[in-house]
Amino acid sequence: MTTRKVATVFGGAGFIGRYVVKRLAQRGVVVRIGSRDPDKALFLKPMGAVGQIVPLYAPLDDEKSVARAVEGADMVVNLVGLLAERRAGDFARAHAEGAERVATLARAAGVRGLVHVSAIGADPASRSRYAATKGEGEARVRAAFPTATILRPSVVFGPEDEFFNRLGRIAQLSPVMPVIAGETRMQPVYVGDVADAIMVALENPDAAGGIYELGGPRVWQFRELVAYVLKATGRRRKLVSLPMALVALGAALAEHLPGKPLTRDQLLLLARDNVVAPGAPDLATLGITPTPVELVVPEYLRLYRRGGGHIMLASV
Repeated sequence: MTTRKVATVFGGAGFIGRYVVKRLAQRGVVVRIGSRDPDKALFLKPMGAVGQIVPLYAPLDDEKSVARAVEGADMVVNLVGLLAERRAGDFARAHAEGAERVATLARAAGVRGLVHVSAIGADPASRSRYAATKGEGEARVRAAFPTATILRPSVVFGPEDEFFNRLGRIAQLSPVMPVIAGETRMQPVYVGDVADAIMVALENPDAAGGIYELGGPRVWQFRELVAYVLKATGRRRKLVSLPMALVALGAALAEHLPGKPLTRDQLLLLARDNVVAPGAPDLATLGITPTPVELVVPEYLRLYRRGGGHIMLASV
């Protein structure tokens, strides 16, 4: 009798995670989903056969739970990441300490392959706490699990994203389109391509120990992306450039509001280019042809057109 492979995916109920879980399930892998709230992963169970998708309580700050989640696993994927802190130190706890804990316990459990998803711009010396802790996390993962594969996506897009959808909501509700750091360059990457890259990293021994930067086929200025959203939603709005100093003041005040719509740390990120470094191993290195924004985004931005519209979500 053949024993089925087991994968543990931390953050599997999130935006990228659902795409990874589906691909693993299609390959017959038993998927454990490590989460602080396993109930939020229940929607993933129909992606597999009965008992194939197993949500587990395994927050990254609970060593015993993480150890149980990786015990007996063949492969582990860590997708956990925060865009804003609720409490001071959340970035460090998730991106650095949590990442190290997963890597350390995965190696101790004899896990064959570990994929750690970081971000373009990860740098321990960055002024952004997000980017600095991502960089620190990479270093800790590499020290604890030297053959871990590290993936650094640019801005990730797809039907459930919080990038194009947020811009779409602004286009729908605001009489103008505010533009912050309009010259900043970005290389949006499709979530399905990121999930495919994770699968290659898990299945191809040649990818072990590598660092790959994931970007789409086109580099855009942020202003161009805002204008594209207006075109895709059929909205006529004036683009208004906002001074960074004024936005920073607003962000400082907004950090005291529920949900933190914009933080000063996010402004630091927005002020820096988010593109694949020249010569860096990328999607093409992994044998993946990147998907253009224009092929996916218009379909789910139809929701923000006048009168709304039926949305055909892209296949995960």
